Amino acid sequence: MDQVSDLLPFARPEMPAVDPGAAAAAGTAADPEVLIEASAAGRPLGPTGRPMPVLPDPKPITEHGPARVISMCNQKGGVGKTTTTINLGAALAEFGRRVLLVDFDPQGSLSVGLGLNPHEMDMTVYNLLMDRETRIEDVVVPSGVPGMDLLPSNIDLSAAEVQLVHEVAREQTLQRVLGPAIAHYDVILIDCQPSLGLLTVNALTASHGVIVPLECEYFALRGVALLKNTIDKVQERLNPQLEIDGVLGTMFDGRTLHGREVLERLVQAWEDKVFHTVIRRTVKFSDSTVAGEPITSYASESSGAEAYRQLAKEVALRCLDA
Repeated sequence: MDQVSDLLPFARPEMPAVDPGAAAAAGTAADPEVLIEASAAGRPLGPTGRPMPVLPDPKPITEHGPARVISMCNQKGGVGKTTTTINLGAALAEFGRRVLLVDFDPQGSLSVGLGLNPHEMDMTVYNLLMDRETRIEDVVVPSGVPGMDLLPSNIDLSAAEVQLVHEVAREQTLQRVLGPAIAHYDVILIDCQPSLGLLTVNALTASHGVIVPLECEYFALRGVALLKNTIDKVQERLNPQLEIDGVLGTMFDGRTLHGREVLERLVQAWEDKVFHTVIRRTVKFSDSTVAGEPITSYASESSGAEAYRQLAKEVALRCLDA
């Protein structure tokens, strides 16, 4: 990942000429030079700027579990972690997966985004972490989406980062409390807070994989090398099975040269780790958050909903059904 820091700061390069036939034949995430603006024509736009290929639906399953635990992680705020957690989870649930969302951010945005009032929660993930008598089934609540449950959070969780400092095996606390849920779900998605503190290290230690949502803006790209270093340290010292499942470009606006340049460098640095699906800006995401439901149900036919269904297919093919 030295490539990431080598790409910054970047100047605008001369975009090379691209043979349209060769570009169409290439169509991979590792071909940044064919990053051109294209009409999505009702299909999600990939990082090469062309409409996504049609992917098969995830294969049906008859038994649930064991779950793959995936952290949505980026120390920069406002890059789409919570939006991706909610909508990817809902899309996977549409495909028959049993999903548990874990709100691991003291801001509680994931819980609020699913219609919960943070001031009316009797039990949260904080109780699960700090009280050994609390069971996970005491805290899990329905999300309002069939097949998807929620482990809620509120500002109480901010105290856990201080209190866990004095605990034995403090980095494994979340892993311990999530253990009983592994057998009952197919996917557990953890919405991490925008920092690289103890809570985020707990999430990475409990996870099998990491998805890195990354806004297609210059400042979002600058912190990627630091995040990668943290993931490497957790992998080396605490969780050898941890791997990066993918990097997701979010808030992409193909009309701007800046957005295309950032996405190009993202593909150069991460190559095939970049998901083909790119999440484009749309007001429907904000509207669905206000409504307290995923975009897949709030605006089921929108381009944003289709993009997250496409991402769910990619995640299933790459991480769940492999």
